[in-house]
Amino acid sequence: IEAAALRQAIHDNYLEDRQGMTMCFDVLVQYLVTLSIGEGFEEKQIKKEIKNTACFESITDAEWKWVISFTSLGGDSLGSYSDYNRIKLVEEKYRVSNQRIARRHRLSIGTIVSETMMSVRLGRGGQVGHVEESFIASMKEGDNFWFAGLNLELVRVKELTAYVKKSTKAGGRSPAWLGGKLPLSSKMSDVLRQKMDEASAGNEKTKWKDIELKFIQPIMKLQKERSHVPAQDELLIELFQSDDGYHAVIYPFEGRFVHEGLSALFALRISRMYPVTFSFAYNDYGFELLSDQPIRIEDALGESLLDPENLERDVLSGVNSSELARRKFRDIAAISGLVFKGYPGEPIKDRHLQSSSQLIFQVFEDYDPKNLLLRQSYDEVVNYQLEMPRLVRAMNRMFNQKIIITRPEKPTPFAFPIMVDRLRDRMSSETLGDRIKRMSVDWG
Repeated sequence: IEAAALRQAIHDNYLEDRQGMTMCFDVLVQYLVTLSIGEGFEEKQIKKEIKNTACFESITDAEWKWVISFTSLGGDSLGSYSDYNRIKLVEEKYRVSNQRIARRHRLSIGTIVSETMMSVRLGRGGQVGHVEESFIASMKEGDNFWFAGLNLELVRVKELTAYVKKSTKAGGRSPAWLGGKLPLSSKMSDVLRQKMDEASAGNEKTKWKDIELKFIQPIMKLQKERSHVPAQDELLIELFQSDDGYHAVIYPFEGRFVHEGLSALFALRISRMYPVTFSFAYNDYGFELLSDQPIRIEDALGESLLDPENLERDVLSGVNSSELARRKFRDIAAISGLVFKGYPGEPIKDRHLQSSSQLIFQVFEDYDPKNLLLRQSYDEVVNYQLEMPRLVRAMNRMFNQKIIITRPEKPTPFAFPIMVDRLRDRMSSETLGDRIKRMSVDWG
């Protein structure tokens, strides 16, 4: 269905919005230091240049003064550390304070902060290539995977190197890259809901214009038998029980990031009604709330579960916004030069970079709460990770939709992949494939 939606969007020239980042103070700090290690810069001239950019057109005089103060003196909390006194005024121009800082900055220039990469190396051979750390972290010694055209077995992991040997085992995983886990966009979600409606409403007599919609009919038929396929003006909620507990699965079809915020929001608002603990799972199509007691979703709907009022406040109360901001700050600290990643051939270990950025974050929280880099980390969580503007639009749409509540005896085809995503995060001696096969047998 997603493939059919993508083809339709291309055919209709239905283009995504390009939303530029704004008020990226970490990039601004890096830019000023970069200028200072060259010919230096005059404050009035550069301020005019900065205000002419889309990113900083709304920067205030107070914010500009803070950036200059932070870059030259370390702000209110880092002034005692010479590494953060990076630029100084010399003959009406700001220049780098010393060559050591200039050398370190040259090695750190850039604003792309990627997932940590691990080297893949054959035990008695050379380097095969690099994969993201998150992929190797999900494997254990003895597991095999396909990489660079080779069937490899993981032997051991030491620091940021995965040592492997050639394998003859059948199967094997393929590397998963975080760049390939992008959530559904807003416009893609719109077309997906349209195609879902077509897939549900069509039949052999009317013929589907997309071959994918015909191909998916056995699954759509099973979904209808066990529950319901929502139309564009409907919001489907499924309630069922399994050995894991009581499930409530909701299908807004709004993308993974929005569902992360919605799951936290729903859990918070339901927990205000009665004491209950939830675990979450979500994918691009919906999210699951799991509890050890029945989930009173009808009562929650009657108590303004879908009310768009106080949305941002409730979402940030429902998620660990401080922890999300702390993770986001790791990238901000690297871009702004608050942490140094090391010299060529002598990289600083990621765990040390992580602890350093967390320490600085905590210092700002405790002693410099007006720090603009700290504010930026929270703003980026709200606007880009939780996609708050889009979440608000989704809630307004759901508020006006017809609510369809079903109580299937077994998990439905729509619910199954969401439950599998939850299984990925569990520790088990069984492989994920074995657990999925057992679930398939248990649930038909």
